[in-house]
Amino acid sequence: MEVSIGFKLFLYVVVVISAVFHEYCHAWMANYLGDPTAKYAGRLTLNPLKHLDPMGTVIIPLFLLFFLGGFIGWAKPVPYNPFNLRDQKYGSAKVGAAGPGANFLIALIVGLILRFLPIGPILQIPLVWIVYVNIFLGLFNLIPIPPLDGSKLLMDFFPQSRALQIFERSFIGIFLAIILAIMFLPSLSSLVYYLIVGVPFSGLTF
Repeated sequence: MEVSIGFKLFLYVVVVISAVFHEYCHAWMANYLGDPTAKYAGRLTLNPLKHLDPMGTVIIPLFLLFFLGGFIGWAKPVPYNPFNLRDQKYGSAKVGAAGPGANFLIALIVGLILRFLPIGPILQIPLVWIVYVNIFLGLFNLIPIPPLDGSKLLMDFFPQSRALQIFERSFIGIFLAIILAIMFLPSLSSLVYYLIVGVPFSGLTF
């Protein structure tokens, strides 16, 4: 099935906005827990220009959408100082979980709207994809490979896993995460979608 350019652009906008909201929630959580580093860096904002990452928000998402028919994206990581957090035990984990949590919250709210409210066909397809994209991005960012949020959670709860830091200064980690995402996340995202919305993910386009 041929997908229209308009749909690909719509999907790209959803990915970007979802990634921006993801990073904003990292910044909000860090500031809430006592670290204003992201706030002073101008990242406690929903302005997309403050969060864009050339590779993760522009090059890779557009390439995947227009040439491979898939999508993955991320924004510029939010800076924070873990030593400023009031919760020194679990503060970093809370900051790390805030981003994927934001995506799952969007998916849950929009998904419940689809499940319980009468939605016309014009709005149904866009809302379906908003739910699916946010589930996918939330799961993608939980992959425990640097620089994704899942690695930060793993390192906080299992300090011996710091061997994963070998990936942090190279693109090896992110490309490994992309391969894992392509292999496993479509089916897992569809399962989570079904649990939220109550019907199988249709994958319809416009």
